[in-house]
Amino acid sequence: MRRWFTAATVGAVTALALAGCGAAPAGTDRDLTDDWPAPAAPRAFVPAAGVCHSTVQDVGYLAAYQPVDCALPHRTETAHVGVLSGAAARPGTPPPAGSAGMRAARAECDAKVEETLGGDWRTGRLGLGVVLPSPRAWGGGARWFRCDLSEQTSLDEAAPKTRTGSLKGALSGAAPLAHRCFDPRMRSDDVQDMVPVACTSRHRAEFVGVWRSPDTSYDTFSRDNRKVHRACRTLIARYAKVPDDGNLQYRAGSIFYHPYEREWRDGNRGVQCFLWVSDRHLTRSVKGAGTKGLPVT
Repeated sequence: MRRWFTAATVGAVTALALAGCGAAPAGTDRDLTDDWPAPAAPRAFVPAAGVCHSTVQDVGYLAAYQPVDCALPHRTETAHVGVLSGAAARPGTPPPAGSAGMRAARAECDAKVEETLGGDWRTGRLGLGVVLPSPRAWGGGARWFRCDLSEQTSLDEAAPKTRTGSLKGALSGAAPLAHRCFDPRMRSDDVQDMVPVACTSRHRAEFVGVWRSPDTSYDTFSRDNRKVHRACRTLIARYAKVPDDGNLQYRAGSIFYHPYEREWRDGNRGVQCFLWVSDRHLTRSVKGAGTKGLPVT
């Protein structure tokens, strides 16, 4: 009897439960799944532009991604974030140095940071680094790249300097980071250090522009210094507004700084050119000075 009673009781509860399911409360239906939103598709991490970083990254590891406000002390600033596509985005590993993918990223970075700065980054005391995802992130589908700017300690010391404030517009207007006049420290005919000075102070060198070398190998480029000096002298002539002729070499010499080999392989062809006079000191800029400001000596 107890079994029956127990069975009857269970049956009664089941009946009540079924009865309860038979009449849905107002405002509901009998489908328990259609009102739940579908789960969102997973989204790959993409870094932000316009943020700064207290450390320098060569590889964009997610664990090391800790951006800070650019008003706080930092060493690099992400000016642009791009996306690789086509052959540069194929599965495998991130594009290595010198690859078409890295060169494509570098070219886009050059153009985008020029918009941010208001000028070519090589015309100032600035550095540009391209940061790619880690191999693991690349394997997971990440195809972004970061364009990270930094203020350099000096022309001869490329280490990023700790600073505060964004670099946006740093090469427009007064442009405090722009290359101007220098008083080189020499040993024989070798430049030991380019010391920046005001153009109204005694100096012997002045920045005149960036020459973009043809797309040759680094070895070919480095074997022909005369060609580079000749190209820089053409920039000197334009800058000072003097004839670009056989007498130019008697008006001024030239100093140039070229990219490191890895930068060259990645597509940086910008050579920084400087006017140099060895027989006297200048006390003003020679920009537009003409033949009187830069006479034959």
